[in-house]
Amino acid sequence: MTYRVVQWSTGNVGRHAIAGIDARPDLELAGVFVSNPAKAGRDAGELAGLGRHLGVEATTDADALIAGKPDCVVYTAMADDRLMEAIGDLTRLLENGIDVVASGPVFLQYPYGVIPDSMLAPLTEAAERGQASLWINGIDPGWANDWMALTLTGISERIDEVRCLEILDYSTYDNPTVLFDIMGFGRPVDDDLPMLLQPGVLSFAWGSVVRQLAAGLDVELDAVEESWTRLPAPEDFDIPSGSIGKGTAAALRFEVRGIRNGRAVCVLEHITRLRPDLGPDWPQPTGQGGYRVVVTGEPTYVLDMTMMASDGDHNTAGLKATAMRLVNAVPAVVEAAPGLLTSLDLPLITGRGLVRP
Repeated sequence: MTYRVVQWSTGNVGRHAIAGIDARPDLELAGVFVSNPAKAGRDAGELAGLGRHLGVEATTDADALIAGKPDCVVYTAMADDRLMEAIGDLTRLLENGIDVVASGPVFLQYPYGVIPDSMLAPLTEAAERGQASLWINGIDPGWANDWMALTLTGISERIDEVRCLEILDYSTYDNPTVLFDIMGFGRPVDDDLPMLLQPGVLSFAWGSVVRQLAAGLDVELDAVEESWTRLPAPEDFDIPSGSIGKGTAAALRFEVRGIRNGRAVCVLEHITRLRPDLGPDWPQPTGQGGYRVVVTGEPTYVLDMTMMASDGDHNTAGLKATAMRLVNAVPAVVEAAPGLLTSLDLPLITGRGLVRP
């Protein structure tokens, strides 16, 4: 069976999703939505940097794409700084009977116990009206801390703690909004806190990770806690997104901890550097960076996933991983029962059809 898919956005993740849709023999690119009028009318292959045309022109006409009744929308539009608008987009797609796989808002990957029912209700009601499914995922929050972690626990005799780490140099991640406005890099470490570090935001964004891990392990959490620390740049330096001044934030480490009986049992930890020499006593990556799962217990396991794209950059690989986590799940989500799905609801998703002769 071939599924007709619309790609919604052509930014850092969206352009890789277009390439992924084109790579799968069971998916047909049925349309591309762009919010920038300058991209309208351009071929999807050009926007994805494929070096060839796909015969599908991008459009700003969302109504026309919805009227075309695609089987699924791959929604990768930026959601971190436009939460309610993104939820509005998702609601509209669902109530029109269109299944959606999306990279955000990230708290929706497992929203139970994270957001109030009143915030979730419009989406669940829209899914019911349209008999459509919604699945939010990616690499983190996503595969690196749901299936990668939970699969490792399947060979445990006893589990004391499951810790999921992202250990990455973000210097080549070219997104000034995320780096400077949301994460607060390049700002004085004693300045007003950026969006990400406002009280409760870390638990809002990544609480879904520890709660889904707990659900997968049949553990009821008593609380979710968060903590963070920042390190200043020792001197001025530049990255593709801008300049980092001496004394401004250049490294960030944070944890979101799921607590049971007074101790952490499920932990999400990020170590984010803009230079590899920062925070030398913090956990270090394997290779250029990636994701690590540590299951402490009997036995204790450490699983490292390193990543590298063909352009030699680990951040490109992470963007591709997010895109392909969504694209490869399209058939499973379309065939799933209507409603808000989590990774615990889906079958094993593989790179079916992607091996080339």
